Amino acid sequence: MRTYFYIFILLITVSCKTDNSKTADANSGATKWVDSLIYPEEKHFKSIKQITFGGDNAEAYWSFDDKQIVFQSNNTGWNVSCDQMFLMQADDVFEDHMPPMVSTGKGRTTCAYFLPDNEHIIYASTHLGGDECPETPLRKNGKYIWPIYDTYDIFVADLQGNITAQLTNEEGYDAEPTVSPKGDKIVFTSTRNGDIDLYTMNLDGSDVKQITFELGYDGGAFFSPDGTKIIFRSSRPKTEEEIKEYKELLAEGLVQPTEMELYICNADGSDLRQLTNLGNANWSPFFHPSGEKILFSSNFESERGFPFNLYLIDIDGKNLERVTHSETFDAFPVFSNDGKKLIFSSNRNNGGGHDTNLFIAEWQD
Repeated sequence: MRTYFYIFILLITVSCKTDNSKTADANSGATKWVDSLIYPEEKHFKSIKQITFGGDNAEAYWSFDDKQIVFQSNNTGWNVSCDQMFLMQADDVFEDHMPPMVSTGKGRTTCAYFLPDNEHIIYASTHLGGDECPETPLRKNGKYIWPIYDTYDIFVADLQGNITAQLTNEEGYDAEPTVSPKGDKIVFTSTRNGDIDLYTMNLDGSDVKQITFELGYDGGAFFSPDGTKIIFRSSRPKTEEEIKEYKELLAEGLVQPTEMELYICNADGSDLRQLTNLGNANWSPFFHPSGEKILFSSNFESERGFPFNLYLIDIDGKNLERVTHSETFDAFPVFSNDGKKLIFSSNRNNGGGHDTNLFIAEWQD
């Protein structure tokens, strides 16, 4: 679900920084760290490597031991028609071969995440609603929208792609699951109450609890490194006109995500507060390894809706700092569990085309 922003960027962007240097070692097949992919101002990146080369690749998440990565892609060269889940070793690269698929290949999938055993993943899929990819409307009445598929449910699969459990079975949208670093809880987004709110549950799907209650689309949630807090993004309508439009779109299974801010709360939903008030779209937040800062993507400095860049902000809302200096799109930042590396999606080095690829940077504070 969180990936529709990069589809929108592909529709409106024309070019990006290009660097046609190869990053794969022809003899060993290993990926080299290539500093030329870093913009001069990106001081937090010690070095960087590109690990996918084609299609739209996003929502990349580390295993708990940082040895593997699961991500979603619609790379047509990998025999998929819409987003499916793929597995890779953290030191691998997929420039000329296809990684193993760990979803069913049916329907549309989103937001895979490792379970603590490093041998299973959770992800959302529409495959019970049909084998075909559901349509993806991106505009209504001239405005950018996201579809909220009511056929999404959350599943557990092993690393061979076999589904071993279904965690949700409610009517409506259940998706965007992520796991606490403590290994005890899942936070996810659901429409089971008629609105779009956050819920938590145990790893086996039991003890489901609603943790956000205000009207609006709450999603893209992640736990802090110690599991005590949750960061998420929300588009919360305020005026009568905004509320009317939000409810009408939701009745059609749609949302308009162009105005979103970040919110933070305790893991049980208490002490909820708004973290940003920047305007435009602030989203895909993730905790810095210290637990004291948030790294997120935003276009708040953009006049035309793009570019999107990565920013750091303290959890008290102070000390906003720009991290990347893209001309089009940087998003979905996720730190490794040891805090040494950052994986993110970017349009950099795509030859001026429409590909969104995955990059891993060595992080320095």
